[in-house]
Amino acid sequence: MIEPAKPPHNRKLGILEVSLTKMRLHRNWGIAHNSVRDELEKVLIDCNFFDGAPFSWITLAIRYGLKDENKPHYQTINKRYGDLPLAIEVSVEKLQGASLDELKQIFRNAILLALIHAGEKYGRPVDALKSI
Repeated sequence: MIEPAKPPHNRKLGILEVSLTKMRLHRNWGIAHNSVRDELEKVLIDCNFFDGAPFSWITLAIRYGLKDENKPHYQTINKRYGDLPLAIEVSVEKLQGASLDELKQIFRNAILLALIHAGEKYGRPVDALKSI
């Protein structure tokens, strides 16, 4: 098996934010998603999620829109950087006025949903993710 390309950094999980509405981002959104990214990235590494995978890391675009999606959108694995690009939409309605802990839980749920779906699609170990 050919090893996938390596990222230009030491991350295994990259999170992007995209607004599909005119709603302003909450001041704690970056803090919340960075905290959850670090937590879940550690789980991915500890459960050997990437060992033998056709990708070496995952990028997830969280789209702030009008609905909550129950599965991610996939793009092809990036041959140059080795990442599996995913995207999932989260409703901005539930984000408005949310506390930092509530934001973390919303992000955790969306990111876990996407990671578990991708893990099952690519035959990766997801038990550790499901137990969170």
